[in-house]
Amino acid sequence: MPNVSSSGPPMAATPLTRAVLEIDEYAAGLGWDQPARLFALVDTAQLRSQEPGLASQLGLDAAEQAAPLTPVEQDEIPAGTPLDEFLGTIAWPDAVAGCALTVERLMLPPSAESDVPVGLDDTALTKWVAEHPDRQEVRMTVAVLRDGSRESALRLRAKDSPNEVLTGAGLVPGLAEALHATFET
Repeated sequence: MPNVSSSGPPMAATPLTRAVLEIDEYAAGLGWDQPARLFALVDTAQLRSQEPGLASQLGLDAAEQAAPLTPVEQDEIPAGTPLDEFLGTIAWPDAVAGCALTVERLMLPPSAESDVPVGLDDTALTKWVAEHPDRQEVRMTVAVLRDGSRESALRLRAKDSPNEVLTGAGLVPGLAEALHATFET
């Protein structure tokens, strides 16, 4: 699980941005070619008061200046289960303020869209993208809060540096919507 440290992610404008950058840094430390990872985002102050043992185990001692949101990594996503199907099975307890997902994908530049052959099924399209000379490997970290707030971080494998991470609320809208749907009853 990611922990707050003085050498952690750069200070961010919002607690959600800070959480996304903390998760991105944690994923970067694990290296590339990793499975998708799901995190619950919990209110740090609430965690300290309601679960002091867990807060201590996570290194969130009261004397420390901890981030407002604490990412807590969840169980591994079952191998072979499509991400959209898996997300459809999630229900969060009330104590969870938000959630985040980090996932690696291949991406093509917009200029390649006109080259996509017509009529490919998902398997053939995946193979075509994987073989495209302009493909880029990207790690996406997307987080949402119950109130609909969202933030994303994108890290290209070719520019694998904390200074090259792109952030923004609208970078991965489809995944943000799918994550937010996990809070709907």
